[in-house]
Amino acid sequence: MSSRDQILAAVQSAQPSFVELPPEFVSAVSGGMEQFQQILHSIGGKSILVDTIEAVLPEVDKMFPDAKRIISAVPQLNRYQIKDEQVRHHTFSDADVVIAEAAFAVAENGAVWLTEDHYKIRVLPFIGEHLVVIVQAQHIVANMHLAYQLIGDGEYGFGVFIAGPSKTADIEQSLVLGAHGPRTMTVFIVTN
Repeated sequence: MSSRDQILAAVQSAQPSFVELPPEFVSAVSGGMEQFQQILHSIGGKSILVDTIEAVLPEVDKMFPDAKRIISAVPQLNRYQIKDEQVRHHTFSDADVVIAEAAFAVAENGAVWLTEDHYKIRVLPFIGEHLVVIVQAQHIVANMHLAYQLIGDGEYGFGVFIAGPSKTADIEQSLVLGAHGPRTMTVFIVTN
């Protein structure tokens, strides 16, 4: 028997016995709008309840009165809507506020799930000074296990979970918001 065959035989004889997979995970974590809001606030984000998507625009105008350029990837907010002919990455470098709609939000970590279908161009959630996200209250799931079940079979070119504004604590062990992305993140939760 060659040394190769001896090694393979030793590896084969040292294999652990077969173990059944555990039962399907069922989370005991409860979650919902209140938990999502609490977690989002604790990581530096802000949430606002609104009745309709259209109610977001007056709130955005009040929150960012000095904004020179507001960009919306949400069809219902047509005042700031991105036109197809405007979809060029370099043209968004001066965006003050970017508005996008999330597919859903996750209560346990305050994250929202965005895909290219929701904001047309990959750079948008990262390039603006302020990120505004709209999510339907009924689309808040309790935890990441449920979130991954929702996105598991989806077909999209690019998707990202975003939780709160950009932040880092690498600089002298001090928390800095807006270090390499949006300085603020506001989530509008549509209740109707």
